[in-house]
Amino acid sequence: MRSTRNVQRRRLLQAASDTVEAAGERFRQSARRGTVHELSSAQFAVPGISAGDAVRWVYENGMVGTREGRAVYERIMGAPADERCPLCGHGAVRTLDHFLPKKMFPALCVDPLNLVPACADCNHTKGEGMPSGAETTPLHPYLDRIDHDPWLEARVVDSHPLWLDFFVSPPPQWDPALIARTRHHFALFGLARLFAIQANRTVSGIRRQLTELLHTGGKDVVRAYLREEADTRLADRLNGWEGVTYRALARDDAFCNGAFSS
Repeated sequence: MRSTRNVQRRRLLQAASDTVEAAGERFRQSARRGTVHELSSAQFAVPGISAGDAVRWVYENGMVGTREGRAVYERIMGAPADERCPLCGHGAVRTLDHFLPKKMFPALCVDPLNLVPACADCNHTKGEGMPSGAETTPLHPYLDRIDHDPWLEARVVDSHPLWLDFFVSPPPQWDPALIARTRHHFALFGLARLFAIQANRTVSGIRRQLTELLHTGGKDVVRAYLREEADTRLADRLNGWEGVTYRALARDDAFCNGAFSS
């Protein structure tokens, strides 16, 4: 009986191959146009197979549950060279997130473009919801390649105790929809607070060194050190929170003059 069911399942999946391929192309075209929010789940059903069965047979059993499928899963997980979550730029990749929910879009449940490496926090935060409009569509790390432009900024807003305010500062050539999406993404994943917490830890780790630099060379030496650290990190990650942190600290006169010791 099980063998018969397996044969029937295989036939259904093979018959759906053209539908799945067309669904992937539809997703790609929509993503390029910035109209992902307009997609209907009805367009991504798998003929003859319920959404639950499609996800279970193809993703859970076929991709996650077999040695061959798991090898593909792990390759996609390993796409970020530095193993950082591309959604937040900080957390370690722990899972694959479906950019469009797999239960609503079963034809895309193993589409590589719909599988985004993510940390556990970002995967949980994003959830299974659909964007309500173009401006509330999260950034796709494979399609929305925005890191060739500087867009992340920070400023010291309080030195007692230290707190950095991280925010999106888009370049003038960006279109309004991309600006709105970047700001939505930034808020959705709580990046301002996440980066500020990491910045505080960074300052704690260098406070003794900064104190020694201030005592031996004054604020200009402190500033030069911070600028050098910023340049090194920004050369590697133009919008990485580490480089932006050092740059913001170097620009703050009170910090360079010893506010970090409070």
